Amino acid sequence: MEHKKPDHLFLFLEVFIQEGGIQSYVKDVLRGYQKLDYRGQVFVLRDKYPVDDDLMEGNLGFEGFFHASPMVGRIRFIVSFFLFLLINRPQRVFCGHIKLGGITRLFCGLFNIPYTVLTYGKEVWDTLPPKERQVLDDANQILTISRYSCDRIYESNKIEKDKIDILPCVVDADRFTIAPKPKELIEKYNLGNSRVLLTVARLWSGDIYKGVDVTIRALPKILETYPDVKYLVVGRGDDKARLKKLTQDLGIENKVIFAGFIPTSELVSHYQVCNAYIMPSQEGFGIVYLEAMACGKPVLSGDNDGSADPLQDGRLGWRVPHRDADGVASACIEILQGKDPRCHGEWLREETVKKFSLQVLDKRLMELIEN
Repeated sequence: MEHKKPDHLFLFLEVFIQEGGIQSYVKDVLRGYQKLDYRGQVFVLRDKYPVDDDLMEGNLGFEGFFHASPMVGRIRFIVSFFLFLLINRPQRVFCGHIKLGGITRLFCGLFNIPYTVLTYGKEVWDTLPPKERQVLDDANQILTISRYSCDRIYESNKIEKDKIDILPCVVDADRFTIAPKPKELIEKYNLGNSRVLLTVARLWSGDIYKGVDVTIRALPKILETYPDVKYLVVGRGDDKARLKKLTQDLGIENKVIFAGFIPTSELVSHYQVCNAYIMPSQEGFGIVYLEAMACGKPVLSGDNDGSADPLQDGRLGWRVPHRDADGVASACIEILQGKDPRCHGEWLREETVKKFSLQVLDKRLMELIEN
């Protein structure tokens, strides 16, 4: 690289220590940045080192600040951030979470360096405390992942709408592909001769908005029409015990399979083994919908969130009230009938990739950084 000093600094809470949609999105953004003619540095408060080795290559440097004592880690992060700005004076700082906004606003103000705040969903949907709102007011740019999040930021916090830009989630179409149901998973989960509904989500008690419990409550009605249905739930978390008890209370414990944590490398085959992806949630966007549709699977989402973007306002999938078990049941029955055009796998994949490919992200990222 011709640049002797980094052009940009990226700040994140965590990228590799947790799995989830935000972490996947951040990795896509960093990989897109690697294709640009810039040099960047990444500081991550809660990580030790990248799990994905390719993110340490090329024009990106990485430093993790995980420490057994969170306070020590935070102090090291703050000191390193200050010294980095003092020595390198980058063109811009990308603040990867509103919780890092206070220190970003303070230090960038001291050195007169513009900053961008990345936002995702629920963390900015409601009226923010005055200090966090000031972070957005003083930012030169705010990036968010969907039209819905853009509208919620504006409506709840009265931020200038012309400073909010959308950098959408995308899907790797080379990884997520249409293929026959994997025999090894059919055997592993005893899915022979079954129609399979799938959800991939964290099972945390703080994330019940994902709607796994709603889908479980919808199953008895679905089973009346399709008694061969099984529900495969991929994910881990402290809410699993409550969900398992719910299946027992409803007498459908033999119809719900809790697969637990699945490595990223095995996710594609789990999409491929299902007949439909069901998650009546409230998402900032919902990368999982893109992944399922790229695998040719029909999808169901909530009807009042950022999933409007990947489902293209319902053109590509079913959108139902996220706590409505009867609505979920009716939509699932319709999906399993397979007569709706939104069940056509090749078409779903084509329309998804056309609008939400990695190449689309790369182009959009370049526009946002260079303008």
